[in-house]
Amino acid sequence: MPEAQQNISFSFDSLLPPEMAQKAENVGVAKANLGKWRMLALAILAGAFIALGAMFATTATTGAAGNVPFGLARLVGGLVFSLGLILVVIAGAELFTGNNLIVMAWASHKVSTRKLLYNWGIVYVGNFIGAMVTAVFVFLSHQYMSANGALGVNALTVANYKTGLEFFPAFVLGVLCNALVCMAVWLCMSARTTTDKILAIIFPITAFVAAGFEHSIANMYFIPMGLFIKQFAPASFWSAAGVSAADYANLTWGNFFFANLLPVTLGNIIGGAVMVGLVYWFIYLRPAGHLLPRRPHTDKEHQVKQA
Repeated sequence: MPEAQQNISFSFDSLLPPEMAQKAENVGVAKANLGKWRMLALAILAGAFIALGAMFATTATTGAAGNVPFGLARLVGGLVFSLGLILVVIAGAELFTGNNLIVMAWASHKVSTRKLLYNWGIVYVGNFIGAMVTAVFVFLSHQYMSANGALGVNALTVANYKTGLEFFPAFVLGVLCNALVCMAVWLCMSARTTTDKILAIIFPITAFVAAGFEHSIANMYFIPMGLFIKQFAPASFWSAAGVSAADYANLTWGNFFFANLLPVTLGNIIGGAVMVGLVYWFIYLRPAGHLLPRRPHTDKEHQVKQA
């Protein structure tokens, strides 16, 4: 056997947490150094992918109220919503909430504050574009008219609830949500196969949806979809559904941006960047004796200190 082939080795064993932390740091460096247009294009894809998961969840839970136990309906919604992050991770895309883990590379001084915020800004805008465009296309398809308008009523109900949240509860729901989303991304760092990644994603994502936590990028689909229906649905929809636009008083563009998107985004950053990213950086990557490293330590320096 040729020597080149003899040196090739591969393992199906999952990575252990210290190796996961190093991989997350390296991934963070790569993400922060993507070109602007590639970063934006991948972010638009991620917004569309998450929107597709939200559309799937809205469809799957339509008609459940009063017919299916509350918890079971939420479980189904969470399972199908997992499609969004599966597409992001497996197909490749840039998702703002997952990119909160770039703080691990930032804390190690391998990514500057400017590059961190630049990535978050570009990706957030791209996610918004992708989710909004998807909402427009789904609305134009008249999918909300399905089941005599029941699907549209479900979309309206979800959006109206989200825009009726008070600021602090919305913030806390955002914290809890992205702690679970980033845990899903963190678990994917251990994966060797596509199947590993899918299994790592399903349970944390199902948990946050079933629990009713708030995801800023998903809300860029859920709420505009409700707003489009409220503002532009024809009279035939309202008569078939047996509801009126006045029944959804919370559902305004102002409430979308300031009562939901703002607190939820802030909460997502705390839940993902601080509660997952910085915690695992502190445990596995922090140089001994330093809260934040002044500069990377080399193996030679480590040997001198031990001597």
